[in-house]
Amino acid sequence: MKILIVGAGKVGSTLAAYLSLENHDITIIDNNDAVIHRASEMLDVMCIKGPGAAPSVLREAGAADADLLLATTNLDEVNMLCALTAKRLGTKYTIARIRDVAYTDDLASLRKDLNIDTVINPEYSTALEISRLLRFPAAANVDTFFRGKVEMIGVMVREDDHIVGQPLSALFGKTRGILYSAAERKDEVIIPDGSFVPQVGDKLYITGTPQNLSAYLRSLGRDLPRIHSVFIIGGSRIAHYLSKMLLSMGVRVTLVERSEPLCRMFSEWLPEALILNGDGTDQELLASEHFTNNDAFIALTGRDEDNLIASLYARQQGIRKVIAKCNRENYASVVRSAGLDSVVAPKLITVARILRLVRGLQDKSGSVMTSLYRIADTGAEAAEFLLNDKTPYLGIPLMDLPIRKGFLITALLHQEQVIIPSGSTVLSAGDRVIVISHGKGIQAFADVFQKD
Repeated sequence: MKILIVGAGKVGSTLAAYLSLENHDITIIDNNDAVIHRASEMLDVMCIKGPGAAPSVLREAGAADADLLLATTNLDEVNMLCALTAKRLGTKYTIARIRDVAYTDDLASLRKDLNIDTVINPEYSTALEISRLLRFPAAANVDTFFRGKVEMIGVMVREDDHIVGQPLSALFGKTRGILYSAAERKDEVIIPDGSFVPQVGDKLYITGTPQNLSAYLRSLGRDLPRIHSVFIIGGSRIAHYLSKMLLSMGVRVTLVERSEPLCRMFSEWLPEALILNGDGTDQELLASEHFTNNDAFIALTGRDEDNLIASLYARQQGIRKVIAKCNRENYASVVRSAGLDSVVAPKLITVARILRLVRGLQDKSGSVMTSLYRIADTGAEAAEFLLNDKTPYLGIPLMDLPIRKGFLITALLHQEQVIIPSGSTVLSAGDRVIVISHGKGIQAFADVFQKD
C-alpha cells in the first residue's frame, strides 16, 4: 500500500517503522528539519519537508493515488485539514488523530463534515485500557475481544502457584473454560502446547470469559476485591477521560496536578473528584494526603521518568494496583523487571489500532480483522477476525486443518456463544475468532494456514 504519514513525532515515527517492515511504500511529511533528518537516517522511507496540510506538499508526496493518509501531528486542526485536503486530492482512506477534549462530543459530525474515514484518540484509548486493568486488579494487562465477551489477561507466575512445574496437559480439566494462549519468558514469547511447563517469573497470557478468568484468578489466590478508590497524579487528557469513566462507575477519584490553572479546570470538569494542587511525585505530599488508603495508584504525568519512579514508590508502599504511563519501551522493560507489571503506552495502543485498520484495508481473503493487540514487546500479536463464506477451511475440525507453527486459535464466538476450541471444533461463516501469532505479523486469517 502507498501510505502518507503527516507528522513524524512519537506516533508517526513508530507507525512508519512498523509499516515499513510490512513492505508498505511509506512517505513521511514534516515541517521540522531535525525530525526529517532523523527519520531519513533511521527508517527506510521517503521524507518530504513541508507543511502537511498544504495541497502542493501533499501532491508532491503522491496524495492523488495514495491508499492511505495518517495525520498524526500534535495539532488536531492540522490533522483535520490534512485529511480533508488529501481526500479531495484523491487519497482513498484517511485517518486523523484528534485528541482535544473539546472535540470529544462532536467527533461524529466532524468525521462526516470533513469526510474523515477514521478518528483516533490515543488518550481516550489509553484511559479505556486503564479502566480494563482496574476491573482485573490481579492482571498485568487485559485485552478485550468479542465486544467484551472474552478477555485475555497477563498473569505473572509466582512461586506458590499450583501450576508451577506442571505441564499444561496435566492442568487440562482443572482449568475449564480458559486457554493458555501465550507465555513470555526472558523476553521470548512462546506459543505453548501441552508439554509447556510454567516456571516462576513467566508471564502467562490466558484467554476466557470474564467469569472464567475471575474463577481462575481465585484458584491462584489472586481474586482481588473491586477497586473503590483511585489516586491519580498528572492532570493530562488521559486523566480527564479516565476520571470521567471511573466516577461514572462509582469509584472515588483523587487527582494531583502541579498547574493551578489546570486544577481549576479539572475542578469544573470533574466536580465529584477531589482535585489537589501540588507535585504528585513529592513523597511528603503523598504521605500528607494518605495516598496509601486508596486501592489504586495511577501515574499519568508528562514525564515517563516521574511516572515510573512514583509508581515504584507506590508499589513499595503496598498499594495493591499500580499503573504507570510510559511511551519509552526500554524504560518499560526495566521497570517490569523491578516488579511494576502494569505499564501502558499510548503510542503503542494507537499503533496497534492503526495496524489493524491497515491490514483490514489490505485483506481480500474472506475475513475482517476487528481487533489487534501486541503481546509484550515482541513480534507476537493477538487478533480478532470476523469470518464469512469466503473464509477457507470452514466446516473442518481444527485437528484436520494445516495450521502453521507459531499460530494458535484461542477462542471463537459462534451464534453469540463463547467456545474455547478443541480438536473437534469447526469454524463457520459469521464466527468471530481470536488468533495468536508469533513471528511475522498476521495480515489476514488465511495466514494461519500453510500454503499449498
